[in-house]
Amino acid sequence: MGEKLGISGHTKTIALIGSPVEHSMSPAMHNAAFDKLGLDYAYLVYDVQPDDLESVVKGMKAMGVAGYNVTMPLKTLILPYLDELSDAAKLMGAVNTVVMQDGKAIGHNTDGAGFMRNLKENGVDIIGKKMTIVGAGGAGSAIFTQAALDGVKEIDVFNIRDNFYDATEKRIGDLAAKTGCNITLHDLDDKDDLRASVAASQLFVNASRVGMPPMEDQCTLEEDMLHDGLAVADTVYNPRVTKLLAMAAEHGNKAVSGLGMLLWQAAIGENIWTGQEMPVGYIEEKFFAE
Repeated sequence: MGEKLGISGHTKTIALIGSPVEHSMSPAMHNAAFDKLGLDYAYLVYDVQPDDLESVVKGMKAMGVAGYNVTMPLKTLILPYLDELSDAAKLMGAVNTVVMQDGKAIGHNTDGAGFMRNLKENGVDIIGKKMTIVGAGGAGSAIFTQAALDGVKEIDVFNIRDNFYDATEKRIGDLAAKTGCNITLHDLDDKDDLRASVAASQLFVNASRVGMPPMEDQCTLEEDMLHDGLAVADTVYNPRVTKLLAMAAEHGNKAVSGLGMLLWQAAIGENIWTGQEMPVGYIEEKFFAE
């Protein structure tokens, strides 16, 4: 390991696009990792709205950036503008990591693998069991797809009836046929259905934006839905302890923060961009220690 020098004419650029992005820990994490490894890279953030996405993807390619991360609300919207997709990204229908190779923008998804690794690190074993997840967008689709591939037995996905609901239902049906997982899509407005699903689950996951500013006072799970043996995981990492996680911890349920998912998906993405292994222990101590 070495020490990176200052920005130069040779510095390679990595970026984060999405909205909002000002709260993101990714620049601090990746730039610290680049410094630790002595890599001549710099990580920046850009607030990008959906209407500007196509132009931004073309601009990134034209400027010769090394790659970039994609966050909400762009993870599914970016698919038509990329040159190629990894097998996982195709199956998930979402991209969170783009790498430039031979002039092509190639989309990957590291969210699902990062989430499952975070569960393992927190001692939560959901393989062969049932989980309930709220949110079928970019992060949610990555999580339930990877969970199905890894051997979770049953997954109930709850989402609002938005413009993507029918397409999501079809993708979930295809995923069920491919993996053998009993995975179904449900209307989030059906609270009785949600309550019954959580009661039969060993894991509840919030993969929506609820819990992050300006919705930090909101929660996707009602307090009386908590039960013994239920682990609760959030994909929101700002604030570190969401209302959902605080409620779960207060009731003695295992609470899994979105920070760990952020760490592990970042480590996988960094390897895709640089070919180097992120110094995970160093980054965890520097940014994730209580």
